[in-house]
Amino acid sequence: MISLTDTQKIGMGLTGFGVFFLFFGMILFFDKALLAIGNVLFVAGLAFVIGLERTFRFFFQKHKMKATGFFLGGVFVVLIGWPLIGMIFEIYGFFLLFRGFFPVVIGFIRRVPVLGSLLNLPGIRSTT
Repeated sequence: MISLTDTQKIGMGLTGFGVFFLFFGMILFFDKALLAIGNVLFVAGLAFVIGLERTFRFFFQKHKMKATGFFLGGVFVVLIGWPLIGMIFEIYGFFLLFRGFFPVVIGFIRRVPVLGSLLNLPGIRSTT
């Protein structure tokens, strides 16, 4: 079992609520208030989970500046009131930022009982 500090537990909650608000904002036809709340909660939760210094180092690595620009630029565009364009920027920046982490997530999901059997189907196995 992984032990989390109280700060990391708060960060997990903030991140979870952020993802919920982002998802709910997209379901409700890109409601800019929900998307803005989700963005703020997600970034704040990330900072609580891994710490301010590590968050800053993660986002501002030299080879991730383009991804950071798209992600944080998308957050800004959502905050000023253009949610659809901002979410497109954010999603592109998110995939650029976390593309090195996706193989780890897929490897973890392959070990989950029901989802693992779905990812190991012949047509899907070759694409992941």
